[in-house]
Amino acid sequence: MCNQIVGLIQAAIERVGITTVSITLLKEVTEKIQPPRAMFVSYHLGYPLGEPNNPELQKRVIKTALSLLSRNDLPIMTEFEG
Repeated sequence: MCNQIVGLIQAAIERVGITTVSITLLKEVTEKIQPPRAMFVSYHLGYPLGEPNNPELQKRVIKTALSLLSRNDLPIMTEFEG
C-alpha cells in the first residue's frame, strides 16, 4: 500500500481515538506526511521487518515499533537501530 495513503489513514484513525504506529521504508515520504507515530527501517522494499528467516530481528522490529504506542509527543518518527 502507498506510504502516503497509509499515513493519511493512520492520522484519520488517530482522530477517532485509536492509537496507531507504522513501520516505514521510505523516510522522505513519511517526513512529508508526518503520521502520528512512525518508525523508519532501512531495509529493502518489501521487507519492513528485515531479512527473511530471522525471527529475532523481526521481533525486535515489532517490539520497537509497538513501544511508540505509549508516546504522545506527536508526530514521532524514529529510526530503528537494528
